[in-house]
Amino acid sequence: MQYYILLFLLACDILILSVREEVPANKKGFDRMEQLNRRKKMMVLDIETLNSTDDALSYDVGFAVTDKKGHIYEEHSFIIYDMFFEEKELMQSAYYAKKIPEYLDGIKKGNHKVVTFMTAWKLIRKVMEKYDIKEVYAYNAAFDYGGLNRTLRYITKSKYRWFFPYGTKVFCIWHMACQVLFTQKTFWKVALANGWVTKSGNFQTSAEIAYRYMTGNKDFDEEHKGLDDVRIEVQILLKCIRQHKKMNPWINRSCWRIPTQEYKKFQQTKLYEELFGNMVDSPEIM
Repeated sequence: MQYYILLFLLACDILILSVREEVPANKKGFDRMEQLNRRKKMMVLDIETLNSTDDALSYDVGFAVTDKKGHIYEEHSFIIYDMFFEEKELMQSAYYAKKIPEYLDGIKKGNHKVVTFMTAWKLIRKVMEKYDIKEVYAYNAAFDYGGLNRTLRYITKSKYRWFFPYGTKVFCIWHMACQVLFTQKTFWKVALANGWVTKSGNFQTSAEIAYRYMTGNKDFDEEHKGLDDVRIEVQILLKCIRQHKKMNPWINRSCWRIPTQEYKKFQQTKLYEELFGNMVDSPEIM
């Protein structure tokens, strides 16, 4: 009897070992959903606003939940009822007021969801809780973050002041791009060849310029609608991350200076004449 018990226990050990061997030590053998669930999620967000820049209020909020591999878990486009429909006179002050008919057509087609600002606020917080999101990214994050906080205070008469949960890190894709994309020698060459220089003699550093440079599509025009812009900003963020360079992701309102400053330093090197010496008709960097 003991002999059969020993055989049974030995068989169990062999079965356990065989199961263990079937589960690889790396991620390759894991179910795809399990892999995705393990990844840290990020939110990329963009708003469109009415009123003056200093008093901007949001009428369009687009966002996507992504990870560093570029998988999109959710994306949403919210048209803010309180602003878009109830503040009709103010809506005419929107920088892209000419797009109002496009928005109305998009709402009819189901491309946008019309919600109150408070509903959008609560839904975004629920999504952040669902995916345990601690980092929110935006291109020129100071503008988006400021606009969301300002709209929340406007709607609630300052009962609530901060759009994101306490402890949320708000990072700026613009600052990141100014450090690792717009300081590339290839970018400088392409920018000078295509006139991507401001009147004051600085390199242009908009999301539109970043996407043109990344894709090689020099005719690309940004939509300036929340979710449409988010989709290209996700790509810019991933491109920055994949440079594998040290970056400061925090908000820096003067980050547009960085590419020009680095270019001026490069002009003092021997390599500059070798790479840029024949660009006689290019705009002057001041």
